[in-house]
Amino acid sequence: GSLIRPGDIQLMSAGTGIAHSEYNASPREPVHFLQIWIVPAVRGVTPGYQQQRFAAEDKRGRLQLILSPDGERGSLRLHQDARVYAGLFDGAERATLELGGQRHAYVHLARGTLSVNGQRLEAGDGLRIRHAERLEFADGEQAEVLVFDLRPNERPRKP
Repeated sequence: GSLIRPGDIQLMSAGTGIAHSEYNASPREPVHFLQIWIVPAVRGVTPGYQQQRFAAEDKRGRLQLILSPDGERGSLRLHQDARVYAGLFDGAERATLELGGQRHAYVHLARGTLSVNGQRLEAGDGLRIRHAERLEFADGEQAEVLVFDLRPNERPRKP
């Protein structure tokens, strides 16, 4: 078992099979977590578990890489051609993410408000973008955002 605190990222790869449960261990404090499923690029991978803390100062006013296919820059390793970033934005803090035009993106605002390419998002909003060259983040108000840089959909293949 493990305890997940604010700022922690947990990555499970069910692969050929895994059993788990999630619950709030506190009888008094509410829990707020986000669970995202990303289909792996191949079938039948070995089950795996990773957990890592990404400090708020590493996400403040920028996008911190937290998941990637090769574990680059200290991110957790993912079985898919995808990169996931986390950022915290407030006031004049701004960031740009270059996607290269043939990628898709999904932006999920976990809390606060934020503008993405001029589109104003509020807590809980999601924004799907296809074939974008870049994403621009600005005008945050206590914003916590997750950004998914994805290749266009493809079915998983056998190893």
